[in-house]
Amino acid sequence: MPKPITRARPTGHPGYSETLPRKPESAKTARRLVRISLSVWELDELADDTALIVSELVANAVEHARRESIRVTIERPEAACVRVGVVDFSRVPPVRRDPDPERESGRGLALVEELAEDWGTDLLPWGKRVWAELNGKGRGSACGQ
Repeated sequence: MPKPITRARPTGHPGYSETLPRKPESAKTARRLVRISLSVWELDELADDTALIVSELVANAVEHARRESIRVTIERPEAACVRVGVVDFSRVPPVRRDPDPERESGRGLALVEELAEDWGTDLLPWGKRVWAELNGKGRGSACGQ
C-alpha cells in the first residue's frame, strides 16, 4: 500500500493525500486516512461525518471516473475547518439527484450536501476534484471565514 504524503500548507496546517486504485475497496483506506488525519488534528468530532462523505466521494469516482487511480486529499485550510476531496481523471462534474426510494443508488451527493458545510467541484486540466468542507463546532473560525 502506498504511503500517505504529508505536505505543509500555507495556513501552517498539514494536509494528507494518498493515491488509491479506482476500486470500491479504496473507500476503506480513504476512511482510515480521514480518521487518522482528524485524530492528529484533534478534530475527532468530525470523523464519522467526514468518513461517510469520503466514502460517497470515492464511490462516485469509482463509478464514473476514468483510468485506474484516484487521489484522496484531506486538508485543514483553517484551524477548525477540514476539506476532504477526491481527485479523478474525468472532467464530467457530478450531478446531485433527488433521492429516489425505488433506486439503490443516487443518494450520495444529497448525503454529502446534508453533512457538509459546503461542497463543490474544481475542474482541473486533466480531471476534477470533488470536495466537501466540514467545520469543527465550537472551535472558532469556520470554513471560509
